[in-house]
Amino acid sequence: MAYAEIIIDISHENLDRVFTYRIPEHLTDLVIPGVVVELPFGNGDRRKKGYVIRLKDQTDLPPQKIKAILSVCTGKDTTEEKLLTLALWMQKTYGCTTIQALRTVFPVRGRVRDKAEYSIFRVASEERIKETIASLPHNRFQARIRILEALQSNSRLPYDEAKKLGLTERTMDFLEKEGLAEKQIEQMYRIPVLPSPPKAQKKQILSSQQEQALSRIRAAGKKPVLLFGITGSGKTLIYMELIEQVLSEGKQAIVLIPEISLTYQTVSRFTERFGKIVSVMNSRLSQGERFDQFRRAQSGEVRVMIGPRSALFTPFPQLGLIIIDEEHEPSYKSEHSPRYQTRETAIQRASLENASIVMGSATPSMEAFYLAQQGSYALVELSGRYEERALPEAELVDMRTELKEGNRLPLSRKLMEELEKCLDEGHQAILFLNRRGYASFFSCRSCGEPLKCPHCDVALTLHSNQELVCHYCGFTKPVINTCPFCGSLHVGGFRAGTQQIEKQVQKLYPKARVLRMDFDTTRKKGEYDQILAAFQAKEADILIGTQMIVKGHDFPEVTLVGALAADLSLNAGDYRCAERTFQLLCQAAGRAGRGKYPGKAIFQTYQPDHYSIQAAKKSDYLAFYQEELNYRSMLGYPPAAHLMAILGSSEDESRLDTAMRYLGYFVRRPSLLREGTVIGPAPAALEKVRDTYQRVLYVKHQERAFLEELRKKTEKYVEINSGFHEIFLQYDIS
Repeated sequence: MAYAEIIIDISHENLDRVFTYRIPEHLTDLVIPGVVVELPFGNGDRRKKGYVIRLKDQTDLPPQKIKAILSVCTGKDTTEEKLLTLALWMQKTYGCTTIQALRTVFPVRGRVRDKAEYSIFRVASEERIKETIASLPHNRFQARIRILEALQSNSRLPYDEAKKLGLTERTMDFLEKEGLAEKQIEQMYRIPVLPSPPKAQKKQILSSQQEQALSRIRAAGKKPVLLFGITGSGKTLIYMELIEQVLSEGKQAIVLIPEISLTYQTVSRFTERFGKIVSVMNSRLSQGERFDQFRRAQSGEVRVMIGPRSALFTPFPQLGLIIIDEEHEPSYKSEHSPRYQTRETAIQRASLENASIVMGSATPSMEAFYLAQQGSYALVELSGRYEERALPEAELVDMRTELKEGNRLPLSRKLMEELEKCLDEGHQAILFLNRRGYASFFSCRSCGEPLKCPHCDVALTLHSNQELVCHYCGFTKPVINTCPFCGSLHVGGFRAGTQQIEKQVQKLYPKARVLRMDFDTTRKKGEYDQILAAFQAKEADILIGTQMIVKGHDFPEVTLVGALAADLSLNAGDYRCAERTFQLLCQAAGRAGRGKYPGKAIFQTYQPDHYSIQAAKKSDYLAFYQEELNYRSMLGYPPAAHLMAILGSSEDESRLDTAMRYLGYFVRRPSLLREGTVIGPAPAALEKVRDTYQRVLYVKHQERAFLEELRKKTEKYVEINSGFHEIFLQYDIS
């Protein structure tokens, strides 16, 4: 006998139950993991839809209690079949449970109520309505007459409006009995408020460089494409041309963006071009709004979906194109199980749907560019800005010199001078603090040197117990009072925040209109859009914020960008810190000079000679890539090798430390490791979250397949070892 493990009706039921069904002989070749089937369910054998998770040839259940699958669904269910197949791929690739993968791919719909609205519909002719009004005594049936008069000019009357006109049950009974009108329930969608499209402007014409890039993308067919175009080169215009072609073929498109803050401008531009068929998906929407956007996509009302990584799972029935804008952004990597990489998952979905995929960036991730160099992706380049505008001039300011010469302000003298000039000319400026996630490193303000781990070449992190810790191998040392490199007493963590910068700027330029955009000013729904719309409308002269303000925005009046701590991200305890710094500075500089006026960028830094900052000053991606690849090759970091992180968490710190130590012993066994390297266990970057302790163990190896096999062996070891009870493990391979 053949059996199938099936999840019943993902759309409406609890996902945590798996049921076993018998596969009839005539369906043996059709029932495979990933298909949608119809089956009897419950005491009444109601026909329900189910999703086949896996097959097996034996079961411990009594045969007489096992029901048989009725049929295999086709046609309308193919979209869900493909998404289910994608979920099973994610489970296998990222080492999560099947349930976790399914909850990521499918919206949990059982908790979301449909939104319905009652309406009164006219069913009689206008002439009959007119005759009825004339026949009713005007001194007795005022409510009936008002409602009939409203239905005369409009065949549909919303129930709330009818109530205001005096609708009662008795009046409704009269209308239905006389065959004049009837009450109907209409299914309504919760549609998120989208930014209004700008006033229609003259359609932008592709440059010859863009035309060539477009031709090369189309020639690549279904091969993944990396569109490597400098900031301001017009990648978005190419995206829209590709979408227009897909829509003309009757298909749909997904546009992924890394930040919610980018939604305002992106959606504005796309709604201007494509109108009401565009919608948005992000975490600021209510559960009902998110669910309804999926339903609108299924019905064909929405054909272009824009949003962060969750938009990838939009259930389009004829998906033709996936675009990943700003492909390099770290937010495309999920921090929760399944810890999926959006780029990899999007390529898998495109393959399942026979769709095209284009990944765009001015500063591609090391992994994407490496794969493009290896030939796995088609590489298409845009080397010049749209309309031949010049790249902004970038200038480095050595903050060590500023300190020696008596300037202790967070703004350098050069930046203050350029800011005053910008304001005098009536232009706008962006000041960003490269701080988010990097506040706890320890460095010297005199020589600029951070304190690094002697074993892993990453910056040590300052903990509240006044210890400096490496989050890779666990090396620790006490906080010091003098710099070991130059003897200066100016050592410590970085303390300035956006609020302090805002106060300083308002004090220096009292007439300037200042907006601040950070976590505190964007807590409520819609606040991102309000701040960006105000700055776009020139209601402010200076925009101050964290990284979110320098990613992908297009403000033509901005001529100056100031990075107040350009090298702050260089001191994160992460092997990607140089890459993050280079990308962020190039993206920041790219916000200046996008209109008719030339732009300038000022990078304030304590490490002006670092290769990532020197390359960012010149906007030289290839120089940075080669230097960074050499560094990663020497230390065995991706993409030169592969790295598996095993993150353990528990409320019992002692139990967690013991379990992770034994896990380290297990993966270090010579019979398992073969040429790999194990680092740790060590405290995670966030050592304690909501009373839960976290530890991490790293394994390096040249082959990803080896790490995936090691993960499976580790899972089995954990499963049979009682010491891992109440220890939660997550696996992340890159």
